[in-house]
Amino acid sequence: MARGKKGRPISGWLVVDKPAGVTSTSVVGKVRWALDAKKAGHAGTLDPAATGVLAIALGEATKTVPFVTDAMKGYRFCVRWGAATDTDDAEGQV
Repeated sequence: MARGKKGRPISGWLVVDKPAGVTSTSVVGKVRWALDAKKAGHAGTLDPAATGVLAIALGEATKTVPFVTDAMKGYRFCVRWGAATDTDDAEGQV
């Protein structure tokens, strides 16, 4: 006999402002735990150092993830011209 997933059969989309320093997968896990959802997934990974919008699908909404990931996306960023770090990213020493 197959075991069912634990949790509530909640469905829909949740938009989260992911902070820097955490992974997209860990945010999804925390949301799934907080809502006691049976199923959850994200529509695109953000780098752990990045902040931004993380779209999380819950339950039956996970079937619509391909429609979201194929949509147009926009990006905003800040550049500090003339600065160099020892790792060539924002985490290195200037």
